[in-house]
Amino acid sequence: MMKLSSPRMTVRAGRLAVSVLALMASAAYAEAKSLDGVTLTIASMNDGFANVLQTLAPAFKEETGADVKVEIMDYGTLLTKTTADFIGDTKGYDLVTMDIVWAGSYAENKYTVDLTDWVKRDAAELDLDDIYPVILTSLGQYDGKYVAYPLAAYANVLAYRKDLLEAAGLSVPKTMDELVEDALKLNDPAKKQYGFVANGQKGPAVAQDWMQYNSQLGGSILDKEGNPALNSEANIKSLEVYKKLFTEAAPPGAIEYDWGGREESFRQGLAAFMQTWSVGATSYSDPKVSNIVGKVGISVAPVSEGMTPQYGVGGWGLSINADIDAAKQEAAWTFIKWVTSKKIHKEFNMLGAGGFIRKSELDDADLNAKFDFLPVLKETYEHGNGEFRPRIPQYPEIQDLLGTAVNSALSGSVTPKDALDKAQAAAEKLF
Repeated sequence: MMKLSSPRMTVRAGRLAVSVLALMASAAYAEAKSLDGVTLTIASMNDGFANVLQTLAPAFKEETGADVKVEIMDYGTLLTKTTADFIGDTKGYDLVTMDIVWAGSYAENKYTVDLTDWVKRDAAELDLDDIYPVILTSLGQYDGKYVAYPLAAYANVLAYRKDLLEAAGLSVPKTMDELVEDALKLNDPAKKQYGFVANGQKGPAVAQDWMQYNSQLGGSILDKEGNPALNSEANIKSLEVYKKLFTEAAPPGAIEYDWGGREESFRQGLAAFMQTWSVGATSYSDPKVSNIVGKVGISVAPVSEGMTPQYGVGGWGLSINADIDAAKQEAAWTFIKWVTSKKIHKEFNMLGAGGFIRKSELDDADLNAKFDFLPVLKETYEHGNGEFRPRIPQYPEIQDLLGTAVNSALSGSVTPKDALDKAQAAAEKLF
């Protein structure tokens, strides 16, 4: 998953106190306190859910007796430290937030507990029918096995400036052609107003952003047989479009933007359009960090004319370290079931985690009153695609190759075709 450096959700102390005390009063797990003396350590991505996990930890202790410690890291550090923990069998972490694109690597290397039998055993308690199928599949499964369990799903959405579109007499773009055309129309550097912003930074940032646009333009990283197809005609064309947007409609310096830079430029009012993960949407209405309060709309991401919509889905699962003993594994599974339960997961999102997984959450009156973009998430998850970034063991290497190729094409040092030809030749060696 991407690193989204949106500001951490701040919640008033009184609100937190009331929420946590209410959860502590829950009787769902109160009968046992069977985990007295157990400490669970979670390695967490520093997205919005990280602080919420810390906030909810006392309620879990009250109900079960177990302490929960949350170690919060950026994307690169999380991947490096947890991989070292898995390989070294050092058991530093009991639970790990897993980017969905790591699923193939986790499965191949047997880093985490296969949760499949536990999911079947506890299906009624988990209420699986209330979780969108694309989320169950993408945020936890690989090759039919659960290497993790869904924690926080994100929808790829289009954020746009309502005021700029209205002033120009434009409607929200429904197709990629319309998005490109409108971004160019709204680009006015003299006013420090740009039509478009996206990730350009070499590495995971530009690779992941381009893969989303590539999918919406009809491209695919793999062919129908599952082999790399980085330099397909469709992919080359989509990279040419991505480069055109950067060259003709992006703010100066966007080639160095990662998720944080992209989001900040949009919040400061520099761009008319930005595709983003839904977890960042709440910050646009926060006057402490946003200059565009009340001026932003959220819609489903556009696709090419005639394409069946398959909207991008990403997010994070919770996985259990396969190296820890059986008793701790069961304790970790108890925490997973607790935090993803209907009651707790609603509170998880009321507190600003921004990772909705349940159908009941997107229909919930309280959550809809607080977050007006939930109908867009509902449509996205009903027609979602969690495979535009292929969740295969070779994904990390492919992402590295594309992170270099796309950035070099944006810089103009090579053509899109030459960049993808070179990446394809290297990718073929991985298979």
